[in-house]
Amino acid sequence: MKTATPAASVAASEISLYRSVLEIKKEHDLEELGISFWDAQTTIQWSYNADHYFHAASTMKLAVLLGVFRQIDRGELALDAPVHVRNRFTSIVNQEPFMLDLGRDADPDVYGHLGKTLTIRELAYWMITKSSNLATDLVLEQVGVEAANAVLAQYGSGLSAIRRGIDDVDAQAAGISNEMSPADLAAVLVAVGNDKGPSGDYLRDLLAGNQWNGEIPAGVPAGTRVEHKNGWDTRIRHDGGIVRPEDAEAFVLVVCTTSSLTEAEAQQLIAAIATEAWNHRHALEAVR
Repeated sequence: MKTATPAASVAASEISLYRSVLEIKKEHDLEELGISFWDAQTTIQWSYNADHYFHAASTMKLAVLLGVFRQIDRGELALDAPVHVRNRFTSIVNQEPFMLDLGRDADPDVYGHLGKTLTIRELAYWMITKSSNLATDLVLEQVGVEAANAVLAQYGSGLSAIRRGIDDVDAQAAGISNEMSPADLAAVLVAVGNDKGPSGDYLRDLLAGNQWNGEIPAGVPAGTRVEHKNGWDTRIRHDGGIVRPEDAEAFVLVVCTTSSLTEAEAQQLIAAIATEAWNHRHALEAVR
């Protein structure tokens, strides 16, 4: 009996994963699905529609976070710099003021500090661990969309883009949207995973502290460390993270979806894909 070569085994696993993903997509009648699974050299090991661009939702907060820490590492911004907390921002379309909708924000805590100050450190914590929209717009105002886009251009294709703050409804009405591809989000996560600089561990710990864990973390064994940032909006559900099994090398997985599924169904869908990736973790090369 011939023994399968490593290349043949990987190819068989890729085919198996592809079939499983197609079955999941068909079962849930998804409109759009994009997946990226990345290896150690930051080249795609396995992907499905990974270059398609989705409305970024809160996954854009990862690029904003890295933009902040690039400025901190260069000495241009201090982690403990105070920021005045207010719910009033300027639209990029007509320079008219806009406010964030508290009812749409995943975390109301920052609103309790209106009229006071919070540090960049505190805002970054709420932006990532609780996905605070108000914290995000306050941070984005400090560093600018250019800082976030420089991160996307450095590690990704340069086509994903952060163009506006959250709840800039005039910009949204004008068709201006933040866009992210699974491949570009995975590229940023690979950079985070490989960051040996002074902020690397801090960034990874922030992502591991994410309190919204209904997608990728729900699809892997309890207790598995997942450093991730998810995002959601009407008909949108995404998650991307670094998964660290105890019995295999870490891997990066990104799943982006557009559908008419309920919130719970969309979460279960991404969790199911994470389970498939987990089950193939020994056969596919992973991010070291």
